[in-house]
This record gives sequence, structure tokens and C-alpha cells, in this order.
Amino acid sequence: MKSVHIGAGNIGRGFIGALLSHADVHVTFADVNSDIISALKEKQQYEVVYAQEEAHSETITGVTGLNSATEEEAVIKAIAEADLVTTAVGPSILPHVAPVIAKGLVQRAKQPKPVHVIACENMIRGSSQLREFVISHIDEQDMENVESYTAFCDAAVDRIVPIQEQQDLLTVQVEPYFEWVVEKKNWQGELPDIKAITFVDNLEPYIERKLLTVNTGHAAIAYAGYAKGYDTIIDAINDEEILNLAKQALEETSSLLQEKWGFEEEDLTHYITKILQRYQNPYISDMVTRVGRGPIRKLGPKDRLVYPAQSLLEQDKSADALLTTIAYALEFDPEGDDEAKELQERIKSEGAASTLSHISGQPKDSELVAKAIEKYNQQKDRA
Repeated sequence: MKSVHIGAGNIGRGFIGALLSHADVHVTFADVNSDIISALKEKQQYEVVYAQEEAHSETITGVTGLNSATEEEAVIKAIAEADLVTTAVGPSILPHVAPVIAKGLVQRAKQPKPVHVIACENMIRGSSQLREFVISHIDEQDMENVESYTAFCDAAVDRIVPIQEQQDLLTVQVEPYFEWVVEKKNWQGELPDIKAITFVDNLEPYIERKLLTVNTGHAAIAYAGYAKGYDTIIDAINDEEILNLAKQALEETSSLLQEKWGFEEEDLTHYITKILQRYQNPYISDMVTRVGRGPIRKLGPKDRLVYPAQSLLEQDKSADALLTTIAYALEFDPEGDDEAKELQERIKSEGAASTLSHISGQPKDSELVAKAIEKYNQQKDRA
């Protein structure tokens, strides 16, 4: 089985590329980073180091690389010959990689054999969004063939890849835990024997479970940690007050997940315990400023804080920890974060209540805005 993975960064190599290699899938990485691609071409292997107490690493083989900037025709040819195309480039980059994928799929469609495309991004229904970008670059006369043999399958992915301090350019450190869930409704033919992938009928429960646990908990630690002057997630979570805030926030979101999707309480409790253990892994170093970056997006109406808080308030349930985290997020102001800078400028010019109202999509006189701003003012007074 052949695959093309677009994005040869740490997540591409340490997560998707490594798991595909485990399944004896040959992986061709495509990226614009000439140093990484040159090293992949030369070595055709790399090391993955696991962030855990007992030192452990493995060699990933059966890989090579192509430079997307200087070898576009070779990338197109590789896609045309692939059984699987995956990405790990970041949501904002998907529109930029769509044209080369489109060209490859047009060539691939000349063969009566399906190809599957999976966007492995930290976003909701990334493959569906990638499909829209791709088809905008395909002529009408080619569309029928491409759609007949191409399946865009949505996925949810989860693995922490910490800040890297490796001497070897290709070596990447990752946490041992991972989750790769793929929705199978669009899959053509038999499911592949890739044990790392969990195929499900409906992806929505898994997307929301990750959003309201992994992402919500991480945000609570990052924003509270920043407000209390901590640099790293591990330092922040060692603060008992912050750990309790994260636990309470996840208890709040857990009630939503149980009611909406039917997750068993025992299963969610085990899942949340595992998440908190991951945050407390001393071998994974992550900065609170990196985890918290982009506060405007993270305070959006459908994101990890406002969405569950508003849902709970509508059910007359407590959202105290989520509202506290929203208040902390309004204080987030690290250098180099454009969204954080914009957030503080808007608070200064419009006031905190109007700013939160506009970002969250909730009326200024809503319960969510009123309670979050009350906490925000209390925090400011204590500071």
C-alpha cells in the first residue's frame, strides 16, 4: 500500500507517518522544508522517541520525501499512484495544498481504483473542508471521474508532540498515547488493515469528546497558568488550584457528553483520568502561551469553552469552572500572539463585556457574559 503524506513536520513524522509505517504502508512525505526533505531522501528512515520514564525509541522505515515547492510534478505523480493521501499541515494551510492534491487526483482518476484522502488536522471535519478546496481546482469534465474514485474521510486525531530539542533533524519526540478515529461512511471497498485507525460509523461523538475534554482541559490549565505566572503546562498543573479547575471543567463537560451522545459515565471518567495523566507527563514540555494561543478563536460560540458553558447554562446546570476559564482567557496577553493582542485592544476600546459578547455570539446581557465578566473583574481586582 502506498501513501502520500503532505506535511513532514513533527506531527507528520511522529504521528501519522509513524503509524502508517507500522502498518507496512510506504510513506512519501511532501513538504516545502528542503532540509527535512533532503534528509528523508538520503536516510529513508528516522527515529521516534517516546516521552516516558523508560527511554524507548523506534526506527521508522519505508519513507522518502518530495519537495512540494521544487518537485511538484513528482508530488502529483506520487498522489496519482497512491492508495491513501493524508495531511498534517494546519487548518490554514489546507487551501494552499489543495491545488497539487487536485492535480494528483485528476491523474489518479484515470485508473479504476479508489483513493482515500484524510486530513489529520486539529479541526472539525477537516477532510470535508479539504474536499471543498480541492474540487474548486478541478475542471468540470474531470469532476465525475475524480468523485467516482476519491473518498474524503473525516477524522479526529489526538497526540501531543512536545517542543523538540533533538540533535538529529528528523528525530521527533511524541507522547506514547494517540487516537486516530476515521469515519467510514465514505470509505470505498474493504477497510485497510491499519490497526492504529479506529473506524466508526459516526465521527461526531468522538470529535465532541476530544473538543470538550482534551481541548477544554488544556485551555483551562493554559489560561489559568498564564494568569498565575507559570511558563509551562507541567508547572501550571502542579498548582493544586489549577488542577482542580481543570478537573471541575471536565466534570461539567462530561455531563453534556453523557446526555448528548450516550457515553457511559465510567468510560468518560477513565478517559478524563487518562487525559489529566497526559498533561502531568513530566517528559512532555509545552508552554502555556502555545497551548493558549489564538484566544479569539478559542472563545468562539462553537469552541471548547463557550459552547459547553452556554449549553450547561441553558439546562440550568453549573458551568462555574468553564466561566472561570473564560474569564482567565480574557486576560491572556503574551507577546507574539496576534489574536491575544487584538483581544486586549478590543477590551480596551469596547470593554470586556462587549468584546466577549461579540466573540462568543452571546448577548451582552446574557447569563454567560454577565457571569464571566463578574469573574473577570474579580480576578482583575485580586491582581
